[in-house]
Amino acid sequence: MLYRTIATALLFASVVSSHPDRAAAHSEKPHANKIGEPGTAAEVDRTISIDMTDSEFDPSNVNVSAGDTIRFIVKNSGELVHEFNIGTAQMHAGHREEMMTMMDKGVLEADRINHHMMGQAGMMKHDDPNALLLEPGQSGEIIWTFAGNDSLEFGCNVPGHYESGMVGKFQMM
Repeated sequence: MLYRTIATALLFASVVSSHPDRAAAHSEKPHANKIGEPGTAAEVDRTISIDMTDSEFDPSNVNVSAGDTIRFIVKNSGELVHEFNIGTAQMHAGHREEMMTMMDKGVLEADRINHHMMGQAGMMKHDDPNALLLEPGQSGEIIWTFAGNDSLEFGCNVPGHYESGMVGKFQMM
């Protein structure tokens, strides 16, 4: 039993160290990574609606200040699956690899998500508080408290979407 515990700890440590930005984004205190943290409805300073089409976010730039708690109401008006994900460019790059694996394994298709496969066989669940994955016509909500990182952006990491320009910038005030 002790050997299994040690082996599990070493495996976890190697995964975390191989993906430092992902580990920081999923830590209990992402604020320490200066990207922010999930907020609550009681803390919301304002609400911003984001519309995702098959090629862009509207709006594509959002002004925020450190400490702002924003409720994002996100709608997928496109014909493809899209993601609204808050992070740095480096975090998005790592996440795009995971999204490609989801597509390769059939969890993610161009216009739908195979929810029954999500989280199975080592696949990620895509249930992070800084991201929404939406099928065409769906809407969702994220409440996020910003920490003041001036390199934050929001992007769609579905394979090919970010690269084609589906990325927006948070302008820190």
